[in-house]
Amino acid sequence: MTISGTRDARKPERERLVVIGGDAAGLSAASQARRQKGPDELEIVAFERGHFTSYSACGIPYWVGGDVPARDDLIARTPDEHRARAIDLRMRTEVTEIDVPGGRVRARDVDSGAGSWTSYDKLVIATGARPIRPDLPGMDAPGVHGVQTLDDGQALLDTLGATRGRRAVVVGAGYIGVEMAEALINRGYEVTVVNRGAEPMSTLDPDMGRLVHKAMAGLGITMVDDAEVTEILTGDDGRVRGVATGAAEYPADVVVLGIGVRPETALARAAGLPLGVHGGLLTDLAMRVRGHENIWAGGDCVEVLDLVSGQERYIPLGTHANKHGQVIGANVGGGYATFPGVVGTAVSKVCDLEIARTGLREKDALRVGLEFESVVIESTSRAGYYPGASLMTVKMLAERRTGRLLGVQIVGHEGAAKRVDVAAVALTAGMTVEQMTMLDLGYAPPFSPVWDPVLVAARRAVRKVRGVS
Repeated sequence: MTISGTRDARKPERERLVVIGGDAAGLSAASQARRQKGPDELEIVAFERGHFTSYSACGIPYWVGGDVPARDDLIARTPDEHRARAIDLRMRTEVTEIDVPGGRVRARDVDSGAGSWTSYDKLVIATGARPIRPDLPGMDAPGVHGVQTLDDGQALLDTLGATRGRRAVVVGAGYIGVEMAEALINRGYEVTVVNRGAEPMSTLDPDMGRLVHKAMAGLGITMVDDAEVTEILTGDDGRVRGVATGAAEYPADVVVLGIGVRPETALARAAGLPLGVHGGLLTDLAMRVRGHENIWAGGDCVEVLDLVSGQERYIPLGTHANKHGQVIGANVGGGYATFPGVVGTAVSKVCDLEIARTGLREKDALRVGLEFESVVIESTSRAGYYPGASLMTVKMLAERRTGRLLGVQIVGHEGAAKRVDVAAVALTAGMTVEQMTMLDLGYAPPFSPVWDPVLVAARRAVRKVRGVS
């Protein structure tokens, strides 16, 4: 018999999980929570302001460039597939306010403008990142595109299909800028890249970035380094016609912003949730927002612990977002999981040139007060006598005196980029470069020289740390 006003012990009240954001972190968390708790125990409501869910944003440049034939090839799971798993997914619905004391969020239908409140017992914030869009004259002109979501990619392709001219300017030379420059070259555009830095790929040290510069120039891309855009030039019709720097103007029929992204944390900031120095949400090891028992956050809107420097960093990558979602979902669903941190591993390419990095750059190490030695070596992807062997350059940083590995950068051709994974494991394990030299890596002439290039760099670093020439 149940007394009025009390909860039946045999039928616990169903909790409600609200998820803000329908891509990697948000819906990974929702799916993992659903695996652990059925609809009778946990109601899941997810809000997504765009048209798509669970897609690969990293694949957008390859879709734009034609390597990936269709937009839907980038979608891992559709809204209907999520709904079939008892997730109440509300598309084209933007959360505009988080009421932390009241345990509720306010959401607005993007198309109709209608708004309503939804209460929550547990909240996941996975609002992602937004492209950096400087406040410059002409920045909002038709033909100027950021590329962060599938909606952004579709808008860019629509512009490319409707534009008669074949001149493109990419602003910025980070991962997105470099990849979009190649994509536009593949589509037959004349491409100019305007870059604030001395070399492209600021995630590398300048000496390694110089190798990327050479490869981009070899593709026919015009590189303009040490230059800052001051204005987007427009024609009489209001559309973009060029880009101006302090020293010159560059004609353009389309402009793509590849300056980078910032965490999308305006909602969190307005709600009084803790943010770090990079503007991302701060969480504990369980991905719970610090100081808030029933709020979690993951993906491109959070800062993460750098296992090498011991400091918080902002590294927006899909690999991290999916792991965050798995951890959050496990914890929300009553289990236990943690996300220990990252070492900053990333790979990319320019045509057939592969680019990889993990750990700290020289300026990163200097910023946190580490003393280090650095070495640069050239080696080959295979045994030198085996057909198809190609050169690669490996740069390695090791802590002075201790020899602890601090970072690795690799630029080369086929077989170069994924070698960085060996260094990523060594960094995570806290290995020294001397310990690395004895790693039992696979060898056969079609795959590697007897001494793998990463181990050649480690041997050189050992000598440098010991003060041996």
